Amino acid sequence: MGKRLSGKVAIVTGGNRGIGRAIAERLADEGAAVVIGDLLGAGAAGTVEGLVLSQLDVTKEGSIRAFVDDVLKKFGRIDILVNNAGIVIHKSIDEQTADDWDRLMAVNLRGPFLMAKYIAPEMRRNGSGAIVNIGSVEAFMVNPWHTAYAATKAGVHGLTLGLAVDLGPDGIRCNTVCPGWIDTDLNRAYVEMHPDRSLIERELGQLHPVGRIGSPSEVANAVLWLASEDSSFVSGEMISVDGARTKKISLPAILDEEYRAKLTTLTA
Repeated sequence: MGKRLSGKVAIVTGGNRGIGRAIAERLADEGAAVVIGDLLGAGAAGTVEGLVLSQLDVTKEGSIRAFVDDVLKKFGRIDILVNNAGIVIHKSIDEQTADDWDRLMAVNLRGPFLMAKYIAPEMRRNGSGAIVNIGSVEAFMVNPWHTAYAATKAGVHGLTLGLAVDLGPDGIRCNTVCPGWIDTDLNRAYVEMHPDRSLIERELGQLHPVGRIGSPSEVANAVLWLASEDSSFVSGEMISVDGARTKKISLPAILDEEYRAKLTTLTA
């Protein structure tokens, strides 16, 4: 195991489960002291070396200020920020309320803005820093009933561009990782709702040219690269971790099946 982040202090919002947890553990594996900011309170993070769990509500400016102050009191610096906290609401535009819209905006977009606002000055004092936002392929393509969610993730991509331009002169880089379908507890529960789970899993895999869905660790590896000096000249980028799903033009099912059959014959 390498130690590319030795001596660094990293923050991962919403990092006590799912993709966020995988990111936090990967950064800790590489030597970073990782502070997880989460609504869940004290819990499992304390069982992993290098992880600290602290209460954080990214929708409240006062909570963010107190959280940042606490991290600085404990560690004296902040080098890496991963804005991972996010929520999704499955509703048609007719069913969505203004409160639904405001809630998604507060967590998914206002939260990353405020985190960057209060942490950037600390990175500036260090002369360097890396901000990694967790966006989504749904800023490029959208699932039904995800209008508000897609709008927030497109906003995150715009925020990334602005931060990369404004903070670049201070030695601070900002990029976004855009996960596709990842095998998280949340997505697994969605799949398990269907009576033919094996069919759903097979069809989900076929949406991706690589032939399968992704794992949280694969998203975490991309975040690690962007947080480390290995990507020192990369800023303002939206990097998809989606098995090329967003690069494949959709075909009618029958044509797609014929293509796969021909490909299998050619490679047999």
